[in-house]
Amino acid sequence: MSDRTVHGRVELDRDTVERDLMKLVLTVVELLRQLMERQALRRVEQGDLTEEQEERMGLTLMLLSERMTELRERYGLSAADLNLDLGPLGPLLPPEPPE
Repeated sequence: MSDRTVHGRVELDRDTVERDLMKLVLTVVELLRQLMERQALRRVEQGDLTEEQEERMGLTLMLLSERMTELRERYGLSAADLNLDLGPLGPLLPPEPPE
């Protein structure tokens, strides 16, 4: 059986469907990761966390960022690929500061 299946005029390629699905999932996860990171920074600035909590949160966010990079590389996606263009509203994700 071929990797391509034709349904009417739409040609489905399993690899393309998987990559597009992973792109969508990673976009949602990246949005949540950035929101969590901003919330963590606010809490640190407000002094709401103990030193141990700050350390644990920083390590967790760093590991999540590394895992996101690994998954993007596995599926041939860049960070820019995850930033959906919302038309007049602009991009979904704010630009990441350079590392």
